[in-house]
Amino acid sequence: MCAVTATRCNGTCKDFYRHLKQKGKASKLALVAVANKLLRQVFAVVKQDKDYIDGYVSSLK
Repeated sequence: MCAVTATRCNGTCKDFYRHLKQKGKASKLALVAVANKLLRQVFAVVKQDKDYIDGYVSSLK
């Protein structure tokens, strides 16, 4: 349910979802990808014990 809400309210997740749909991915697959993205963001915030910054892009790749 968080992924559904994120595709409506979170700009980054909304863009990510649209990108996947444009590539021809199924709706459920795109939602699972958004959910995984949200989980990775939550894990990083908790692990680093820092506040969430909307639009933050890591320099690590």
